[in-house]
Parts: sequence; C-alpha cells; structure tokens
Amino acid sequence: MTINSVRPTRCAWLDCTKADYVKYHDEEWAVPVYDDHTLFEFIILESAQAGLNWYTILKRRNGYRQAFANFDVNQVAQFDNAKVEQLMQNEAIIRHRAKIKAAITNAQAFIAIQQQFGSFSQYIWDFVGNKPIMNQVDDTTVAPATSALSDKISADLKQRGFTFFGSTICYAYLQACGLINSHSKQCFLHPSHINERRIT
Repeated sequence: MTINSVRPTRCAWLDCTKADYVKYHDEEWAVPVYDDHTLFEFIILESAQAGLNWYTILKRRNGYRQAFANFDVNQVAQFDNAKVEQLMQNEAIIRHRAKIKAAITNAQAFIAIQQQFGSFSQYIWDFVGNKPIMNQVDDTTVAPATSALSDKISADLKQRGFTFFGSTICYAYLQACGLINSHSKQCFLHPSHINERRIT
C-alpha cells in the first residue's frame, strides 16, 4: 500500500532527512496499540528516552530489542544484578544504570497490572474510554509536553511501582501508542486529510 503524493506535508517536528524517522512517523506514531507486547516495548523505549530526544532511542531500537529479550516482559522482570552489569557494557543501548533498573522494576509492575486488569491494554485504554483522543495541534504553535491525563496516568503508574515514567514521558508514550493522536492539522496523516489521500 502506498500513498500517491509528492512529498506529503508531515508534522513540523519530524526530521525528514532521516528515512527511519519518517517511516516511524508515517507507519507507527499515533497508531493505536492494543497488544501488550508492543505496549511494553514502548514502556522500555520511552523511559529510556528521559532527558534525551526520541531519535536517540529510535536508532537504538534493535539494540534494545536484543538487550531486553525481544521485549518479553516476563524475562525482563527476572533480570538480576549480573544482567544489569552486562547491560551496562552494552554499547547498543543507553548505558544508564537507573534506567536499566527501571526497565526491570517497570516490567514487574507491568505484570502486576496484567494480573489485576487482565491485560495492560485494558488498564491503559480505560483511561481514554477505549477511544483515542484527537489533539488539535497546529505547526505554528508549541505542542504540549504534558496534560492532565498524562499527570493522572503517570501518578497512578508511580503508585504501582513505575520509575522513569513521569508526566512528560507518559505523554510521549500515549502519543506513540495512539491513545493521543498528535499529528498536526497540516500533516497528511491528520484525520481531516483522510479524503485527500489516494491509497493504492
């Protein structure tokens, strides 16, 4: 499936010189995710992003996949101190001890949520009534970095044992997993442009 358009307009924040970044924007960002495996993957990736830009993590995604057992939450939850030391030597990821330990404790908290709610997906999507929130973001204005919703969810996750998942990271997570759609009004992926696309 391709979109017949000559250099479509994309969100202003995107560096269109990076093909992998464009692919992520076009095919993944803001697409609703209901699968617990992928939801956990973004827990690890977004928490690793804290204090960094997203592309720094995106280009290391395969490294994280290999380092964190293909994002198998049950395996990550069992990582021990020896594994932490091993990961601290892994140049394919961000070697930040607190973030690595956070991935383990977050995996454990993630499993506890699965056990309580049946799935992490059920837990997280309930915050938005199982329907994505459509932001009205304009390229001429500064997009928000947090919201009342991300404040609420990050606080709840913190109570459940999550770390390195404050409101800013939580907001980025909600956008990445499609609970909040923040494609700008100018972007060809904004729902208002759906009838302008010719899909083949």
